[in-house]
Amino acid sequence: MINLIANGVFLLDGREVCEDTPEGRSKASRPASALSPQSARKNTMAAAILAAHNTSGSEEHLQIKFDAMASHDITYVGIVQTARASGLTEFPIPYVLTNCHNSLCAVGGTINEDDHMFGLSAAKKYGGIYVPAHQAVIHQYMREMMSGCGKMILGSDSHTRYGAFGTMAIGEGGPELVKQLLGRTYDVAAPGVIAVYLEGKPHKAVGPQDVALAIVGAVFKNGFVKNRVMEFVGPGVANLSMEYRSGIDVMTTETTCLSSIWVTDEKTEEYFALHGRPEAYRKMAPGDVAYYDGMIRVDLSSIRPMIALPFHPSNTFSIEELNHNLGDILREVEKEGARQLDNPKIHFTLTDKITNGRLRVDQGVIAGCAGGSYDNLCDAADILRGHSIGCDEFSLSVYPASQPVFLQLVENGRIADLMASGATVRTAFCGPCFGAGDVPANGGLSIRHSTRNFPNREGSKPGNNQISSVALMDARSIAATAVCGGLLTPATEFDTDFSKPSYYFHKEVYQNRVYEGFGKADPSLPLKFGPNIADWPAMSPLTGDLLLKVVSVIRDPVTTTDELIPSGETSSYRSNPLKLAEFTLSRKDPAYVGRAKAVQAAEAARLQGQDPVAALPELAQALEGFSGVKKLDPASTGVGSLVYAVKPGDGSAREQAASCQKVLGGWANIAQEYATKRYRSNLINWGMLPFLFAQDELPFENLDYILVPDVRAAVAEKWETIPAWALSHGEVKPFSLSLGELTDDERRIILSGCLINFYRGE
Repeated sequence: MINLIANGVFLLDGREVCEDTPEGRSKASRPASALSPQSARKNTMAAAILAAHNTSGSEEHLQIKFDAMASHDITYVGIVQTARASGLTEFPIPYVLTNCHNSLCAVGGTINEDDHMFGLSAAKKYGGIYVPAHQAVIHQYMREMMSGCGKMILGSDSHTRYGAFGTMAIGEGGPELVKQLLGRTYDVAAPGVIAVYLEGKPHKAVGPQDVALAIVGAVFKNGFVKNRVMEFVGPGVANLSMEYRSGIDVMTTETTCLSSIWVTDEKTEEYFALHGRPEAYRKMAPGDVAYYDGMIRVDLSSIRPMIALPFHPSNTFSIEELNHNLGDILREVEKEGARQLDNPKIHFTLTDKITNGRLRVDQGVIAGCAGGSYDNLCDAADILRGHSIGCDEFSLSVYPASQPVFLQLVENGRIADLMASGATVRTAFCGPCFGAGDVPANGGLSIRHSTRNFPNREGSKPGNNQISSVALMDARSIAATAVCGGLLTPATEFDTDFSKPSYYFHKEVYQNRVYEGFGKADPSLPLKFGPNIADWPAMSPLTGDLLLKVVSVIRDPVTTTDELIPSGETSSYRSNPLKLAEFTLSRKDPAYVGRAKAVQAAEAARLQGQDPVAALPELAQALEGFSGVKKLDPASTGVGSLVYAVKPGDGSAREQAASCQKVLGGWANIAQEYATKRYRSNLINWGMLPFLFAQDELPFENLDYILVPDVRAAVAEKWETIPAWALSHGEVKPFSLSLGELTDDERRIILSGCLINFYRGE
C-alpha cells in the first residue's frame, strides 16, 4: 500500500524511480554521469518555487517573500495589533481576513462580532480582503480565489495547504505574517524535499481522507517528512480530481511537513478556468532528472477505507482491520487514551460501544477545509439518497466549505437528498475541527471528515468531568455508517453509482459580499475596537542572567498546541491576551496558571524597582542555593517560568500556544525536540528561549529552579552549549542546554524580548 524509501531518489522524466544506490543507478535509463544529486536537487518543483521567492542570494539560508496571506478570526486581530504596534501603514500584499472559526460561538456576548468588525475596519484602513462569516472557510476561499501555479501563500492556520493548485503554502504563527506585513522575510533553512509517488487508481468508494490517513499513519511517528516539502508526482495524480487532490493535500499538515506541491495538468487548468482565473494556471512538473531526499510510494488501488482512532490522525487502521479485531484494538486505544488524558476522574471508554460485534458511533460530521468539498458532499448524498440515518442517537451534520459550493449543491438537488435522509446542513464553519460546534454527548464517539482528533478537540471539558472523542474518516464511509444507523461501515460495502455532477462556480456570491480592498488603503479610517480587544502587555528584554522556575513538566511523547492553549470556546477571548492566557494548559495542567502568576509577580516587582524576594519569598532560597555558581543581583536577574515537554508544538499554528506563556511571565521552554517549526518560531517571536535538552533523565523536577547565567551573552555570541544549573532537593546540579540553529534576526528578537520590541527598537 505505502512504501517508504529513506535514501535519496532520482525521478527521471516524472515516472522512472531510481534509488541513489549503486544498484539503483545501475538500473537507471540514464548514464551515471547524468545522476548528480547536487544539480538534480534544483529540478524539483519545490526548489524552483522557493528560488523564485528567495531574496537572500543564498541557496542554503532562504529569505522568502510571499505573494499573498490569509488569516481567520482567531488570529487576525492579534496579527494586526502586533503589526500596528510595530509600524504598519498598509498591507503590502493581498491579505485575506476570513471569519470561519468563531462565527457560531456565543461565549462572551458581542466579542466575536466585535472582532469581525475590527477585521472589516482593518481591511478598509490597510487595504485588505474581508470575507464575512458563513461565506467560506479560510482554505476553500484561498483555493477558489487566491491560489495560482508557482505562487507562495502564508497563512496563520496550520492547514494552509494549496499544493494541489501548484501553490506552495505554509501555515505559521501570527508573528511570521507580521514580518511580511512590515516588508520583512520568512527566514528558513532550505528544506529537504520528499517525493510522494502516486500510482494506480483508487476504488470508487475510497475518498481523499482515506489516502491522506494512510499516508499520515505511515510517516508521522517516524518523522519521515518533518519540516520538509512533500512533492506529489507520478502517474496516479492524473487519476484524481482537483478536489480529491486537495483533500489529500490539506492533511499533509498532520505529517509535520513544512509545505506541499503537486504536478499540475489539464484538470488544474480546468479548475482555474471554471473559477474565472485562467491566468493562474501554468504547467508544473519536476525536471527530467530530479533528486529527492526520500520517497513515499503510494499504490492508490490498494488503499482501503481508513479510520484514525483517538487521539491523533496518525492512529490509523483500515476500517476492515478494525472491525476484524475490534475489541483488541479498542482496548489498546483506551489504555493509551487514559494515559494521555491523565485524569483519574475521567473514564475514557470505547469498548462499551461494541454492539453484537460491531462498533456503534454516536455522531457523524462532514465539514471544513477537508470534508466540506463539493465532490465529498455529492458522493455522500449519493450513498444516502433514499435512506434514513434513523431516529435514534446517531446524528449527521454537513457543512459545505463555501457558499458557492452550498449554492451549487442546492441547485443540483444534493442538499435535498442529504436533508431528506435526516442529515442537517449548516453554513461554512470550521467549528467541528476545533471544538466549537457539534460537541457530542459525554462519552460519545463522533466520526468526522475533518482535520484533527486530538484530545478534547471536539469540545468536551475534562475539567468538568466530561469526555467525548473523535475518529477521523472519509465522507463516503461516514455516509455508509449513517445509512447503517451508526454501525461502523466502510463505503466499499455499498455498490454506489456515484453520479459526479458537474460543478458551476457562482462567483456572484463573493462579488456580492466580499470586501475587495487590496490597493485601496485609507489611513484616515479608524479601527473599530470592541471592549474585549486589548493591546499586548509590555514585555522586557532578555536579562544577562536568568532564574527560571519549572512550573509544568509534561512527559507525553508529543504535546499538541491544543493542550498548551485549548481551542473551542476559549478562542473567543483571542483578542484579549490577558483573558486568553487564563486558559493556558487548563486541560493538561490546571495548576500551571497559578504557578506562573506567582513567579510573574516577582519579575513585575523587579521591573518596578522593588524587591522581587518580597513578592516571592522562596526566591531567597533559590538565590542562596545558586550563590556557589554565581552571586546574583536580584535587581538585574530576570525571573520567569518555564515549561518542559518532550516534544511540544504538534498541531495548530496559533501563536497563542506561545504568547499565552509569555503573557504569564514565561521565558523559556525546554524540550528534547520541537514537533514543528511553527511552534518553535512562535516561541522565538515572543522572546522565549527554545532550549533543547536531549536526554531522557531530567536534572530537575516540577517546581525546581534553574539558573542560566550569562544567557544574554550566550544568545548574542552564539554559544553552541549553554551551561545551566538546577536546584533540586537542595542539591545544585549542572547540565547543558542548547538553542539549535537561530538566524541573526531570531537572536535579536530573543534579546529584545519579543518581535514587537525588536521592530520598535530599529
